[in-house]
Amino acid sequence: MTEIEQSPRTRLSRFKVLAPVGALAAAAAVAVPLLFGGPAYAVSKASDGLIDITINEAKDPALQAELRDLGANVMVSYVPAGKKCGPEPRARFLGKEEAPLTVFPPPEGHDGAFVVDPEVIKEGQTGVLEFSVSDDEKVAGIWARVAEGPVADCELIDTTDAPLSH
Repeated sequence: MTEIEQSPRTRLSRFKVLAPVGALAAAAAVAVPLLFGGPAYAVSKASDGLIDITINEAKDPALQAELRDLGANVMVSYVPAGKKCGPEPRARFLGKEEAPLTVFPPPEGHDGAFVVDPEVIKEGQTGVLEFSVSDDEKVAGIWARVAEGPVADCELIDTTDAPLSH
């Protein structure tokens, strides 16, 4: 009988098998948002306690809930052109020097388009962020204040004034 020559058996490691699958998943994670518009906003809390906010499309109401989850008692409203928040007054607002909710210019290491400091909102106060929205759902401006006591919900009303004038 003749001996059958066998080559040594090679075994593929899990890494070699799973690496291409992981690369495809990572590529899909990048490509899908680019094809379908990506997230409406991004929020992150830095180690210094400040919160970075970047809004890609001014339409997602979940931003307010996410800010509250990060410890910022903030109401968020998107105000389209030709509208403003009513009824007036919605609350008794503190001056921006008294309670500067937004930090401008953003400190070193902060990459959000808007940076807010939740520490300026004290017990019994509410931060209010109103974003002026252009026709293409981009943020054109921000109005940020801290209010004493309750704040009425934003009811969009017609105006010929600037949308964020209070």
